[in-house]
Amino acid sequence: MEPVILASSSPRRQDILKLLHIPYQVIMPNIDETVSSSLPAEDVPEIFAREKVAAVVRSLAADREIPWVLAADTVIIFNNKIYGKPSDQEEAAAFLRELSGKTHTVKTVIALYSGKTKTTVVRESVTEVTFKEMSEREIEWYIETGEWHGAAGGYRIQSLASCFIKKIKGTTSGVEGLPISELYDILASQGYSIIE
Repeated sequence: MEPVILASSSPRRQDILKLLHIPYQVIMPNIDETVSSSLPAEDVPEIFAREKVAAVVRSLAADREIPWVLAADTVIIFNNKIYGKPSDQEEAAAFLRELSGKTHTVKTVIALYSGKTKTTVVRESVTEVTFKEMSEREIEWYIETGEWHGAAGGYRIQSLASCFIKKIKGTTSGVEGLPISELYDILASQGYSIIE
């Protein structure tokens, strides 16, 4: 299989590529991920996923052959507000209080650049996640685990936060940041087969 450049440092995204036996190299994109309030929340992940791909392609030497560049962006949306990565414990706890007992939307967009066609295609995954009502002690306990670091919405569904997930409508891998079914489809649509 051809190697893929992954425009992300996310350990979970790397784990998913390893699971699928896709060889990859990480190159971090240099983009500003400040969300403009004028942007509709549901448009943000596609804009950022495309920007990540473009930033990596621009950063490579002009004479370098680029096979594939893969990027993804995940946002949590609740009441038309985006919940990004919390800046500190207090913000992480505030996020969990707001999401407790309610259903929010997790949208992940994958962008894949093909060096052969010089085009970028996208796929999206939308999942609804319902938290059970969390007590203040449960929120404090979860925050103390440190899992909120670098996690949109202040939680990681693939780990201890699963204690508080009542229902998921969609895919867990989409919430984790790289939806496997959509990844398989986008690769296959561009002629990259993981089945040998």
